[in-house]
Amino acid sequence: MQQSLIYVHDPMCSWCWGFEPVRQQLFSALTDKINIVRLVGGLAPDSDELMPIEMQSFLQQTWQKIEQAIPDTQFNFDFWTQCQPRRSTYPANRAVIAARQQGEKYDELMTHRIQQAYYTEAKNPSDNEVLIALADDIGLDVKQFSQDLTSAQTQQQLTQEITLTRQLGMNSFPSLSVQYGEQLFAINLDYNNAENMLTQINVIRQK
Repeated sequence: MQQSLIYVHDPMCSWCWGFEPVRQQLFSALTDKINIVRLVGGLAPDSDELMPIEMQSFLQQTWQKIEQAIPDTQFNFDFWTQCQPRRSTYPANRAVIAARQQGEKYDELMTHRIQQAYYTEAKNPSDNEVLIALADDIGLDVKQFSQDLTSAQTQQQLTQEITLTRQLGMNSFPSLSVQYGEQLFAINLDYNNAENMLTQINVIRQK
């Protein structure tokens, strides 16, 4: 019976950025041992409205909290003064899907490039022109990517992945679960130690 490790994330989820180093270690340890499925969860719908000051303040506090909880995680707070923040992560989610259409490896590469741009370079991944530049950075066919970024097919795929994550009950980001047949086993996240999660996964795999 096939087993899959399902990872639900959003490239503009700050906790996902904090989780990234440990996630990479975990996935490396599981290469060729379990099927890994990456899904984008769609944290915040499309919006052209400036993020309310209260939300900006909340997110800056969240960044500070993550820096304290996960050593070596850093954020560039210049974002809040150099950009016009919008509560809109769907464009970045579509960018991951559009990148994936040029090869599965680009899912992870695009996600990481968006995270770098947002959290360390004070760039706004809510803007399509930023996402297109990031696609160029990782060597994608930019013309194709630009078309896919705004296509109905990409939006449909995003809707399907959001719906699936809700059906699975994986409503927080990041989330990890092992799907074994029709059963789903949630993995308790450890943002500082991949071994704890690897142990949980191996116990489930041996059932």
